[in-house]
Amino acid sequence: MTDTLVVTFPQEAKGRPFIADALQGAAEVVYLADIDDDAARAAVLGKATVLLSRNTAKELRPHEPALLGGAKLIQFINAGVDFVPLNVFPPTVPIASNGGAYAEPMAEHAVAMVLAAAKRLMVEHEALKQGVFNQGKRNRSLAGGVCGILGFGGIGVATARLLRAFGMKIHAINRRGASDEPVDWIGTPAALDDLLRVADVLIVATPLTPQTLGWIGARELDLMKRDAILANLARGEILDEAALFAHLQANPKFHACIDAWWIEPVRHGAFRMDYPFLSLPNVIGSPHNSASVPGTGETGLRRAVANIRRVLDGGTPLYTVGPHDRMM
Repeated sequence: MTDTLVVTFPQEAKGRPFIADALQGAAEVVYLADIDDDAARAAVLGKATVLLSRNTAKELRPHEPALLGGAKLIQFINAGVDFVPLNVFPPTVPIASNGGAYAEPMAEHAVAMVLAAAKRLMVEHEALKQGVFNQGKRNRSLAGGVCGILGFGGIGVATARLLRAFGMKIHAINRRGASDEPVDWIGTPAALDDLLRVADVLIVATPLTPQTLGWIGARELDLMKRDAILANLARGEILDEAALFAHLQANPKFHACIDAWWIEPVRHGAFRMDYPFLSLPNVIGSPHNSASVPGTGETGLRRAVANIRRVLDGGTPLYTVGPHDRMM
């Protein structure tokens, strides 16, 4: 019996041969967006071995998730799937995110923001516009400092490799408290306080789950060094918005580099913040575009299909999202 990969999101013609080539004949590919008839869609989903999706809340009709009980995997092309309702699927079907798929450009973005904060680039750029030439004003060196990485998966590892080249020590947290990647220290989430106390730079790269929601609040921020640099590439909701704003106001040497915001267009349909972060000189913001580089779509497809191939070849999928990690 031939395995079937059902792609639920519209895929341009130029991308379809790429998916077929990556599968190397391991499965028949069906594009659900090409099928409008309810009965025909039901037949396709009923025989699906694997689903490749972006946002099933928009790509599947309300009654369709229940048809996937025979599937071996629902694979998302997104690295973060917290905004997708996952509890609508049969509980026996594994669900996987595209963890680490966009790690390299995101790591570069993190380093760019951290360097901009450490070297006061934004502040001094604005001063120069006003005719103020602060040549004697000291900036900071990263060398010899500690980079704390909260979430030591693909993004965290890629960022660690770059910052290690700057001479930073790497302290990290992941669920296992262990990693094949060289680090100076690694612990489990229970050791968060230890990480926060020593970090000169804190990279937030952990998925948003019920356990990480609001993980960094006023108490946690108060443990950090008063001149630390925090860079969030993950989800805004991991940090308490009000607490972060208050901390930035009270500690002008503390910097926040925010790529991931609390209310964003892709997940919420709008961009909004409840506090005027961008009015603060110790904030550097970007529009969650850390992965937006040429070729990122192909990279994401290639890595998602590689995980699908693991399952079609009889292996266990990577980056599965367990029941307790689902936000919806």
